[in-house]
Amino acid sequence: MSFSVHSQAHPDVRELDPTVYVLEDGAGGRAEVWPALGFNCYRWQVQREGRSLEMLYQAPDLFNNGRPTRSGIPVLFPFPNRIRDGRFTWDGRDYQLPQNDPAKKNAIHGFACRHPWRVAATGADETSAWITGVFRCSQDAPEDLALWPADHEIRLTIRLGVRSLRLEAEIHNPDCVGLPFGLGYHPYFRMPFAATGSADDCLLEVPARSFWKLAESLPTGERLPVDAACDLNRPRRFGDLNVDTVLTDLPAATSEMPERAILHGGPQTDLRVHCGPEFRDLVIFTPPHRQAFCVEPYTCPTDALHLQERGIEAGWRVLSPGENWRAAVELRLVSA
Repeated sequence: MSFSVHSQAHPDVRELDPTVYVLEDGAGGRAEVWPALGFNCYRWQVQREGRSLEMLYQAPDLFNNGRPTRSGIPVLFPFPNRIRDGRFTWDGRDYQLPQNDPAKKNAIHGFACRHPWRVAATGADETSAWITGVFRCSQDAPEDLALWPADHEIRLTIRLGVRSLRLEAEIHNPDCVGLPFGLGYHPYFRMPFAATGSADDCLLEVPARSFWKLAESLPTGERLPVDAACDLNRPRRFGDLNVDTVLTDLPAATSEMPERAILHGGPQTDLRVHCGPEFRDLVIFTPPHRQAFCVEPYTCPTDALHLQERGIEAGWRVLSPGENWRAAVELRLVSA
């Protein structure tokens, strides 16, 4: 294949920088990334056996003041999902974040998805095309710097391969104090992948044994065995699911990138979600429009900061000054 990458101005953008980057595989497959909308990979198209498959959902208003967390693959950093009341204390200092979840009670999804990123590099070779973006709070969202205990930077490479899309993240602490953080991705997988077929008949599997019990979308701290509503250890019809759940207790990793979910998005078409072992939790979510299904790899559950404060091990991380941390997620389309 002959991979390539180029930029172009999207004609429908109204408010933000319209520059988007297109990664192509030379055989009709492509990924499109919009740096101004939180470095969102809003489109991933794959050609398979003469069919064009659209793997990601785009909201109709995406380019006209659309919500940055409702399409494509939003990047959730320095925390995924909610922080209770948007309030926390760190090293003796109190912080109040915007209460910007749908209920207007809690903080949600961090800062990186809501701000433009800088493009640091692009490239292509015989196996892939890629783009690397950088978000550093002090440079790209200085108005948010006082909202978090330390300056923080994420460098993300989005890499298009042969029927694969890989997210390679590097977190850096550029500050002189410890950086608390969690990382998550919020992909909207279109159901079904092809233009024909029934969304309801698509099948989903996630081999998780437990889930975090929630009260008003926040973990109580209790983990329970998966029940009839959220047990995806066997294939389940999309039409039978209506979930917003944090799954955990995944099988022990037997490889560097273990398989964590399978989406049967059409006849003989499987999308397999592989995650580094750093991603210990998966949020599964059925959007109200039911044109997509979200399988969201997280390094920690919702409100992990407060869980950890209560002595509940939840994967909340702290980077020392100057330290780096890396992890990857890879999406692979295979024949069923």
